[in-house]
Amino acid sequence: MSGKGGKQSRSGGGRKGADDQEEEEQPLQAVLIADSFNRRFFPITKDQPRALLPLGNVAMIDYTLEFLTSTGVQETFVFCCWMSHKIKEHLLKSKWCRPTSPNTVHIITSDLYRSLGDVLRDVDAKNLVRYDFVLVYGDVVSNIDVTQALQEHKHRRKVEKNISVMTMVFKESSPGHKSRCEEDDIIVAMDTKSQRVLHYQKTQGLKKLQFPMNIFHNGSEDFEIRHDLLDCHISICSPQVAELFTDNFDYQTRNDFVRGMLVNEEILGNQIHMHVTKDGYGARVSNLLMYDSVSSDLIRRWVYPLTPEANFTDREGPPCTHSRHNVYRGPGVSLGHGSQMVENVLIGCGTSIGADCHISNSVIGSNCNIGDNVTLDCAYVWNHVTISKNVTISQSVVCDRVEIREGVRLNKQCVLAYNVLIGPNVSLPDGTVVSMHHPDEEEEEDDDEFLSDGDADASQSKEKNKQKGFNPAEVGVEGKGFVWKTSSLDDTDDEELSQCLWGLVLNPDPESDSEASEPDDPDDPVIPSPEMDDVKVFELEVLGTLQRGLEENIGCDNLVVEVNSLKYAYNITLREVMQMLTRVVLEFPFQQQQGVQLSAAQYATVLLPLIERWAPLFKNYVKKAQDHLDCLSAFEEHFLEQEKHWPAMIKVLMSMYQLEILEEELIMRWFSQGATTDKGRQLRKNKGVGTLRTRGCRSSSSGWRRLRTSHQKTNDADEETVDLKDCLWAFRWEGGSSSAVEVFLAIAQLFPDPEKMQYITQCHDRAHASAPGMALSK
Repeated sequence: MSGKGGKQSRSGGGRKGADDQEEEEQPLQAVLIADSFNRRFFPITKDQPRALLPLGNVAMIDYTLEFLTSTGVQETFVFCCWMSHKIKEHLLKSKWCRPTSPNTVHIITSDLYRSLGDVLRDVDAKNLVRYDFVLVYGDVVSNIDVTQALQEHKHRRKVEKNISVMTMVFKESSPGHKSRCEEDDIIVAMDTKSQRVLHYQKTQGLKKLQFPMNIFHNGSEDFEIRHDLLDCHISICSPQVAELFTDNFDYQTRNDFVRGMLVNEEILGNQIHMHVTKDGYGARVSNLLMYDSVSSDLIRRWVYPLTPEANFTDREGPPCTHSRHNVYRGPGVSLGHGSQMVENVLIGCGTSIGADCHISNSVIGSNCNIGDNVTLDCAYVWNHVTISKNVTISQSVVCDRVEIREGVRLNKQCVLAYNVLIGPNVSLPDGTVVSMHHPDEEEEEDDDEFLSDGDADASQSKEKNKQKGFNPAEVGVEGKGFVWKTSSLDDTDDEELSQCLWGLVLNPDPESDSEASEPDDPDDPVIPSPEMDDVKVFELEVLGTLQRGLEENIGCDNLVVEVNSLKYAYNITLREVMQMLTRVVLEFPFQQQQGVQLSAAQYATVLLPLIERWAPLFKNYVKKAQDHLDCLSAFEEHFLEQEKHWPAMIKVLMSMYQLEILEEELIMRWFSQGATTDKGRQLRKNKGVGTLRTRGCRSSSSGWRRLRTSHQKTNDADEETVDLKDCLWAFRWEGGSSSAVEVFLAIAQLFPDPEKMQYITQCHDRAHASAPGMALSK
């Protein structure tokens, strides 16, 4: 991996043609996570990493690499943690590491990776990705053509100045379809036009769904809430994704990242988009239920061209043959007299099957020996397995080198891990899991998971487990193996083991049931909402931040960082930030002059310099039209509570307009919305504020600019008079519902010096001489 360049800026100048040429020359990269960082397949994965488990007699990671290569990926970084030496050995022997491979594979191993977040932080630290890249796990099986999704992602980043950091790929799939895993079931809200993700939530265990109100006020003309999507776990990422994981150490999974980006979208300016396809196949083998589903789809050729006879891994020897009813037979397979392969059956090379066997919807690995009168239905038998006569297996997994003696029956969803021996004449109940590892080993798993093979303590622990012996009642008189109870899975610290290998809920979250329970008893104690507490605490924290900023002369850039940190800490929406900031600033003079009753003039004298000082802080949050209206709403709410300071309101409003915190058009829109209370209507009739009336009086932008100019001029009376006259002409009256007196009273409010009234009168006289209809009333 030598010769890797540092991070490159995408905002630099240069000729457009050169930029387009550079974009075309960018190689497509991929980050493949060859570790699930969970224990869904325990105890199977105590002996073999999930990425190497056979799926249709091919290692899972080979399907993922084939998908990436067919997509056009030219460079893939494979990150390994658990049993990394086995993954590395497999890849070095595969076609992916040959000099002729179109996809250069780099293998990166570390015992320190504990999550997707750790991997992407390492990607950022080592500057591995320089352009947009594809992010997948090593258990993803797909034949989706993501070319269009890549083009859409690049176009958005080019047009919208790189605000889109991720595009997630989804496949249309109706609820309840077997390819949709319960634990990965999702509901998504999206902007129909831009495909921007507005809300993303997993639905597992939820009796009802909750949606944030901001998705209904995000400015989208049309949005959809969809529950017909399958998350393919394929993400097209910008290089900023790795940087964002570095900046946010609490991001451990992709779900953490997506949730963080959606919650903080307005602040960070980053967006997540989605691409929905109706064609192709995409799924992640997240548990044995999905293993069963994807294996079945492979045999039924839904993942074409990734079919069992394709030999896309370039294995030595002839490939298997495909015949009617999706029956696949590898080279060297022998079939006894009277045996039937009904449909959807795959048999690996060198396997021998006895007489009178009945096999359907099953996969059998290589070099297996199956006796007479054996029934396999939805069975997954891996390599080097020996099955004696009169055995029945239904919807179960049998791992490598397992021996099943005569007369054994495996009921649904049983798992026999590596090297187990069962029988004879024993029936395993549904969901039985047998492993050569004792369940007690799980207690030391967190401590010795990454110890070397020669660790003395680990060896002693394993020896003690062997001495405990096997239970003949569970595994048969000749059996070897320990039965893993449901409690063995639940006792681990990893909360994901609340579900078993097959993805079934063992201990449903009691909170989920309570959501659908009966209404609360009126006698129950009322618990205050934590969200409301957080908002109040946030307001106090912002007040303290501004006070400290004033005392220590902290710049607005640093204040923005601190306010953003508070927003994240208390999970506050951008609208609440806007309202709380406005409220805190407007109330700040009272905090400075505690115990002193401020007049309207004194209040304005203290407040206006503060607004000017913190104008950049306001501008950081007041950007969109709705932001202005939210700010004005908080502005009005404050003055409704401070009636004696109404005379100062027009000065404060004018100051915020002059500092370009608020725009004239949006001030007018706010005023025209009207008030819902008598006090609000009375406030709008206040002298000065009344000039904002739009029913009968509209202001042109030039008029407001001249009004502002005249307010700023104090030395040249003649110029001021002329500007006041121009201000008058800038206002237009319709229908005679407003009189010129309202305008002059507003101007007088801005120029309270009695001497200036002479100029106002002169201005009126000149205007009246030209337009008698605009005369002041007596």
